[in-house]
Amino acid sequence: MSVTIVVVGSLNMDLVMRMDRAPAGGETLTGHDFATLPGGKGANQAVACARMGARVAMVGRVGADANGELLRSALAADGIDVSEVDALTAAHTGVAMIWVEEGGQNRIVLASGANGLLDAGAVERAAALIDAATMLIVQLEVPMATIEDAVARVHRAGGTVLMNAAPAAALPASLWPQIDILVVNESEAAMLSDIAVVDPVSAATAGANLRERGPDRVLVTLGAQGVVVVDAGGTRHAPARPVQAVDTTAAGDTFIGALAAALCEGRTLDDAVALGQAASALCVTRRGAQASIPYRRELAA
Repeated sequence: MSVTIVVVGSLNMDLVMRMDRAPAGGETLTGHDFATLPGGKGANQAVACARMGARVAMVGRVGADANGELLRSALAADGIDVSEVDALTAAHTGVAMIWVEEGGQNRIVLASGANGLLDAGAVERAAALIDAATMLIVQLEVPMATIEDAVARVHRAGGTVLMNAAPAAALPASLWPQIDILVVNESEAAMLSDIAVVDPVSAATAGANLRERGPDRVLVTLGAQGVVVVDAGGTRHAPARPVQAVDTTAAGDTFIGALAAALCEGRTLDDAVALGQAASALCVTRRGAQASIPYRRELAA
């Protein structure tokens, strides 16, 4: 199929435990329930794009195990091209251990597994898919060298590069000017800019600092405080929709998927942000990662 968006990134099986609160060091608590659910920032963002109506392909790696089979099947069920999601015998499928507190706050620890073996050769093998795409979406749960190769390829071809710098990590200086859209949350923005981000004002300062390094558009997501946009038109704050959050897992990925899909439809950045906020607001009222990502028709309803 002809794709609009290619996601180069991670696929993880999420092992999710709900609890009243996170245990302190050395403490044992009884949780409420446990679930095994498809996740990974890359896969979540691919699913979010697809459920918003975009034609999507995923480039990633899983282990040759039951978790890997489930992850590939879950993506394919959403109409995502998984021809470049290979199953490797040399590593297990990536796993994320997720604690979700009663108020919806989550804590996540990753074991990257096969995600760490997504090498630069994968980008070359997926060249036909990547070259045909309108937009590339990348995150930081796979090797930086692979991200650099994918970004450089799309940048040379004149496509749009959307970088979600998560989990927070330093970016090579050469990468910054090739990023068209940078999306970070408050902790990622603070780490990259060395500016404490606690509210829309400080987010705007950090966003402007990051935009000076090359990205055309910088978006700083602030959870319940909304989103700050910094672009050629200036700085503006889009307040969040008030909802009762039960699980914030995949909220940021949902925002990015809806944002990307809307931009590929030719919508303005502000309209795309509004769609992303609507999608993420619905996402946090549900439990799980991909299970909580809404379909476009649900937003219309």
